[in-house]
Amino acid sequence: MIYLQLFLSFLQVGLFSVGGGYAAIALIREQVVEINMWLSMAEFSDLTTIAEMTPGPIAVNAATFVGIKIAGFPGALIATMGCITPSIVISSLLAFIYYKYKGAKTLESVLKSIRPATIGLILSAGISLLQYALWQNGEIGFSSLDLISLFLCVISFILLRKTKLSPILIILLSGVIYLLVSLVMPLIIK
Repeated sequence: MIYLQLFLSFLQVGLFSVGGGYAAIALIREQVVEINMWLSMAEFSDLTTIAEMTPGPIAVNAATFVGIKIAGFPGALIATMGCITPSIVISSLLAFIYYKYKGAKTLESVLKSIRPATIGLILSAGISLLQYALWQNGEIGFSSLDLISLFLCVISFILLRKTKLSPILIILLSGVIYLLVSLVMPLIIK
């Protein structure tokens, strides 16, 4: 039964995550945190970080991670298959349709109309992740604001927008800085 749940949950993610990995984050959160309660929001935040840092699509990495956590290696295979099955079927079908009707204005209009929904999904996922990255337990308030995370978030954003530094390097530097600060702060506060 758990295998069927994993397959169907990630089949939905794969089927409705129009716009790629970042758009899928909101759908994955809904399935694994809210509906099935396989992960807490803090675990989901960690999952998103790991899924983004590892090679491959975020949704597939998340499906593999959740599958392993819930049902071991077979769960990882089944969740991953659920996630990629819609892409295989839909991509094959769309490739056929696109090459047959690639000059049609109606097709261009349909593709253009999907963009705002994709941006909304990405924005929703980003706000949820920001909330759990900057505030302890996701409860917004100045007393629970993690100032180190806020500083790293702002600096990372600026570096990504203004320099040509690799996002991987920025993630690694942020991790090292956070680790160093969290090790040194207790010594300073004493």
